This record gives sequence, structure tokens and C-alpha cells, in this order.
Amino acid sequence: MSTTNLSLPTGGSVAVRTGIFINNEWRSSSSGESFNIYDPTNNQPLASISHASLQDVDDTVHSAKRAFQTTWGTQIPSSERARIMFKLADLMERDTEKLAALESLNTGKGIRIARGYDVPEAIACLRYYAGLADKTHGQVMDHLGPQALVYTMKQPYPICGQIIPWNYPIMMWAWKVSPALAAGCCVLVKPSELTPLTALALCDLAIEAGLPGGVLNTLPGLGSSTGEAITRHMGVDKISFTGSVSTGRRILVASAETNLKSVSLELGGKSPIIIFPNVDLEEASKWVAMGIWGNSGQDCTAGSRVYIHESVFDIFLEKMCARAKELIVGMPYDEKTNFGPLISKAQQTKVLDYISGAREEGARVVYGGTDRCEYPEGCWVLPTIITDVTTDMRVIKEEIFGPVLCIAPFSSEKQALTLANDSSVGLAAGIFTSDHSQAMRMSANLEAGTVWVNQYALTSNGAPFGGWKSSGWGKDLGMEGIEEYLRVKAVHHNFGSKA
Repeated sequence: MSTTNLSLPTGGSVAVRTGIFINNEWRSSSSGESFNIYDPTNNQPLASISHASLQDVDDTVHSAKRAFQTTWGTQIPSSERARIMFKLADLMERDTEKLAALESLNTGKGIRIARGYDVPEAIACLRYYAGLADKTHGQVMDHLGPQALVYTMKQPYPICGQIIPWNYPIMMWAWKVSPALAAGCCVLVKPSELTPLTALALCDLAIEAGLPGGVLNTLPGLGSSTGEAITRHMGVDKISFTGSVSTGRRILVASAETNLKSVSLELGGKSPIIIFPNVDLEEASKWVAMGIWGNSGQDCTAGSRVYIHESVFDIFLEKMCARAKELIVGMPYDEKTNFGPLISKAQQTKVLDYISGAREEGARVVYGGTDRCEYPEGCWVLPTIITDVTTDMRVIKEEIFGPVLCIAPFSSEKQALTLANDSSVGLAAGIFTSDHSQAMRMSANLEAGTVWVNQYALTSNGAPFGGWKSSGWGKDLGMEGIEEYLRVKAVHHNFGSKA
């Protein structure tokens, strides 16, 4: 199977597979089709990737079914699954530099960030779930008399389709693959057609770790074809998807029209951050900057709506403009860069359209709002701050998925809560206050699956993550994450009682 050598801007090259990975074997698409991926710093092609066809999906399902019935699932001790997963994590750690280089090259995020955050977090997630592999269990109910009992068994969904987003490719791979493997599922991974490189690189490490053929399969392709084929396949028992609300709805329709496969969805967000006047505004501004401009704003939990008490509005706005100026906009390979390009020209155009639309609706762009920088060929949009926004504006209502921060004042706790909850989505929210009773009240009443108090955007492998309202259902991470991949069976056992 073909391998492409990608030249690194800092010198040297890194080899990456460009095929389809089925049953621990590399192959080309059965259709012969491929698609290009692009470097977001210059919009030039990086590589040509095989495009998995409907036939490839079907072949993968049959391979995964054989693996589940013979070498994985309940066919081996859960401690053996854990051992293989720990080995895979060790191999990822060994190859951190290669994986970080691919992640940075493919997504445009700074190499320092990919090396110091994305890859280590993926490794930590894999180890967390390896540790849970032998710790899921059912219950025994012995209240039915001396000759009968009921016990429950937690058994894996045999075959799971996992559709990965483009903003954190290796981390989201770990969030989905790790609990599924620990539970005993066989998986069909469809990485984003924009960022497949690290998912493909991990396949050879899976072989080296000793993962049996058919357990981890990777099918690059477009969502409208490969993704659709996976979500509609009658042999797939579960789908886990992270992405847009509109695509999540289509996946639910596909489940309803086929085999009613289980579905978990982590969808869009429009996360509010509420800042009361009794806090250190300097510290709050640091967290807000990280929450909106980390990953160049391409984050489902991006704190894109900031509501600041009117008494300190002007002071806080000045501090956020200062934070924007501190960002080091640059090429991903530069160790100093903390703000890279957006993923694609299409995403750049979308974000710029939101900014121009805000101006037309009467909002005021007080910082940024442009793609003009020293890298004209790439997909940059500079950090942007918008004020004079109203609740009916698109920049307030819709997820932008870019580095655009909207700041508005509030006068009371009640008004702040109303503004924050005025959204069809509810993925995350933030509160900054030194009044802990206030923090408890607000946390209880915010309509979001995750609430951060006096911090923002930090996750823990041990804490569940997932949204309310149109931000989806089901959870990644934590014990809840592995439970998403387990089915409960009740066994009523009669020892000898007669009817």
C-alpha cells in the first residue's frame, strides 16, 4: 500500500500511510477513488488519500464481526484488552514527535501545542480507559428467594462506527476509540476528510501493540459517502459522532431508517461565559482568551459569548484587546506560535462572512475582523472582538467555529442567566465570581452539560463530557464514556423452583 513522505518545514520528512486499514491490512479503495487533503498555511495539497467505498465499509463490517466473535469482545479476558491498550499508549508516547508533526501539519495548530497537549492528552485518555477495561461489572439481586436470583451482565456492542471531527483529530480519536476498545467493541473509525493523518498513523502502532485484525479499522472518506455508508449499515450496532447539529440529525434519521442502532452525539455549542464584577478581571481575561482563541477558535466549547457586568464592561473590553495583541500569530512549525490558521479556505470564508454580517446588522468590530496578515496564502482569520451585539444577531445565535468573541453587558444575575440560556444548544458555560453561593446558583441553573467556575476549557478524562438541548446526547469520557459502549442484559436464574 502506498506511503507518502511529507516534507516538514523544519527539515526532514515524515512517512504516512494513505490507504484504507481493514483487518490489520492496508489496501486501496475498491473504487480506486481518492481525495486530497490540504495544508492550511498555504492551501496547497498535502497528500492524496484513498476514499473508502460502500464495498470497503461492507468488507470492514464482516471483518470486524469475525474479530468480535473470535479474538476480541468477550472472547478474551478484559485484562488482556487492557494490556494491549497500555502497550499502544506506550508506543504513542514513543512516537510523540512524529504524531505531533502530523497533527500540526494537517490541522495548522502550533507544533508546541500538538506536542505538549494534543498527543499527551490522547495518550492519557487511552491509559485511563485501559485501566477501566476490567472494572465494569453487573449486579446480583438475590431477593427472589433461596432458589432464584437475577444478575445483570454488561456486554459490548459488537461493531461501532466512530466519526471523528477535524479540530482535535488525535484527541477525539482517543475519546472515542479508547472506551470502545476497553468495553470490547470492534470499531470502524472514519476520520475527518480534512485531517486523517494521525488516525492513519495510529493503525501501524495498533498492529505493533498486538491488537487483533478486525478490531480497529480506519476508513478515510467523505462524510456524505463513507460516513453515510457507516451510519446506514445494518451490521453496525452503534454510532458515536462529534460534529455539527445538522449532521447529527441526519445520523439519527439513518438510525431510525435502518436497524435503530444506538447513537451518541456530541454536537455544536455556543458557550456563554458570565463575569461578575467581584473577580480579578486580569485573571478572568486570561481564561476567556484561552477559551475563545485556543485552537484558533475552532472548538465546540469555545466561549464565544461573554457577558460582563456593566460596571466593569469597558475595563474588561480593554483587557481582552490586550490579550488579543499578545497572541503570537504564526506558522505551525514555529515553537512560539499559539495562534495558527483555520482548517480550510471554506472555513475562513465562513468566519469572515459572520464578521461582515455582524457589521451589517449594526455590531461593532473593535479588534481584528480580518484575514490580513503576513501569510496571505493561508487560511487565517485574526483574533476578533465584537461588541454592540443583540440577542437576535447571527454572531450571537449561531456557532461560528472561529476566533470571534462577542462581548455584551448585563446588569443583574437574573439577566445574565437569561442571556446565557437563550440558545438552542447547551454544550458548556463558564462563570467567574468570588461569591461561591452565587456560583452554585448559577451552575445549577445554566442549561449546559459542562460548567466551569473561575476557569475555562479544561477537561478531565475522569469527568463526563457532553451537551444538553441540541448539543446532543450521551457522554464522552469518565465512567459514563465506557457505559456508552455497553449493553445491559438481565438474567433471571431459577435454581429449581417449580411453576
